[in-house]
Amino acid sequence: MTLLRTCMSALLGAVVAVGAGLSAAQAAEEWRMAHKMPPDSPEGKVFQRFADLTEEYSGGKLKIKMYPNEQLGKTNAVMEQLKLGTVHLYAEGSTYMKKWVPEITWISAAFLFDDRDHWVRFMNSDMAKGWFKNASEQAGVGVLGDPTAIIRGPYRVMVTNEDVRSYEDMKGLKLRMHPNKTAIATWTHLGADVKTLAWTDVYQAIDKKIVGAVNSPIALVESMRFYEVAPHVVRHDEYYQSIGFMTNQAAYDKLAPELQDAVNRAYVDAGAYSHDIMGTAAEESIARMKEQGVTFVNIDRKPFVESMAQFYQDLESQGELPKGFLAMVEATRTPQ
Repeated sequence: MTLLRTCMSALLGAVVAVGAGLSAAQAAEEWRMAHKMPPDSPEGKVFQRFADLTEEYSGGKLKIKMYPNEQLGKTNAVMEQLKLGTVHLYAEGSTYMKKWVPEITWISAAFLFDDRDHWVRFMNSDMAKGWFKNASEQAGVGVLGDPTAIIRGPYRVMVTNEDVRSYEDMKGLKLRMHPNKTAIATWTHLGADVKTLAWTDVYQAIDKKIVGAVNSPIALVESMRFYEVAPHVVRHDEYYQSIGFMTNQAAYDKLAPELQDAVNRAYVDAGAYSHDIMGTAAEESIARMKEQGVTFVNIDRKPFVESMAQFYQDLESQGELPKGFLAMVEATRTPQ
């Protein structure tokens, strides 16, 4: 009888140990999240807030390990890791998903949307959601929640060595552009003299008068020191930007419902935080640059939008736009 009790106690102890081991394993579940930014940058702080909230909301059952500063490689490399599942989350512009669904490139069409609210409505339309769903099905890479929630920029400007104050003033400007066919065609249509250059070559190129202007998120103007050689900053809201939290869809789908809820809640709250911190950072940066004599202008976007309307109509007639794209842009112009 004593032997039986001893065996039962040992068996019970083993069961308890196994259960404790399973609980520990669940508590130790960890996701890898990659991004390009320094941890102490505004975007880096947003990403860390998301990680902290995920751990809090999951009761410690899911932790996000951060890999900033491209520690896991450049965008193409990380996108492949995301597809394979060796990276669970990648915080970057969701336009990179165009490698699997080319239509996604049009979410950043220049001077097509009336304002950010218009763009957000389009991004949450059945058309845009369908593009992201196709990427999830084809590549196994999806996006968390509303892909516009985490703000980037928080808006786009042109930094120029000339005092530009109107649409007409931009005619003939030597404008640096990244090597993108649509972007080059867009600004050529708008009258700029487009020159393709690497981002890291811009400062020197402006200084040597090879180009006279560059488009940039306002958040990067000070850190790239563009204002030193181009002291005029023009807000034009060329297009609207956000940071997509691209995720390995299979990994997300395997999460227990309560962990999915924790991730989703953390994402929504990080989005609200991003609007606060990005806006504050931009205001502080502008104040510092104004002290250095930099001028700031909010340009009238209407002439740009009107000029680009024919550009997009021509692309549609040539079959170069997704079917129904312009109709959906029009349908989302006002709140339903």
